[in-house]
Amino acid sequence: MAEAATIARPYAEAIFSLAKGEDALSEWSDAINAIASVVQNADGAELINDPLVNAKTRAETIIGVATDDLGPEASNLVRLLAEKSRLGVAPEIASAYDALCAAEQNTLDVDVTTAIGLNDEQTTRLKTALQNRLNKTIRLHVTEDENVLGGAVIKAGDLVFDHTVSGQLERLHQKMAHSSRA
Repeated sequence: MAEAATIARPYAEAIFSLAKGEDALSEWSDAINAIASVVQNADGAELINDPLVNAKTRAETIIGVATDDLGPEASNLVRLLAEKSRLGVAPEIASAYDALCAAEQNTLDVDVTTAIGLNDEQTTRLKTALQNRLNKTIRLHVTEDENVLGGAVIKAGDLVFDHTVSGQLERLHQKMAHSSRA
């Protein structure tokens, strides 16, 4: 949802600026992700969308649920978001904030989906190859999907590398269709 991302960006930038100045990037990441988790929970979503619940009650309930990860400043952020009816964009704020942190730390989260898991050697080789190619520190997240027919799908930011058998077959089909028209 582009609108939510547009609304979230200034909040994320303000939080990032504050966190960077306090040398508390990790703490703020934990806090904003805790807020996002509460809001994404079915009960949290129901709470923030209930027109009969006032902003103060919304804020204090979320603070109460996420209290272990929230300091006074993060609690104030929840109150501000509740006042402005912006609690629903907390997940987008968290995502934008995490992207700012990753850029600051020159890191990139890479999602790898395979039919079968990778062993330690394969994981290390893939991580090293991606770090060399993308010139960033890589945080690799590997998931298994039985629907993947051999190979892997690698998503690194805006880049997608489809090295699955089905992806290769699709590219071959497109080349054949293109060459038959020529």
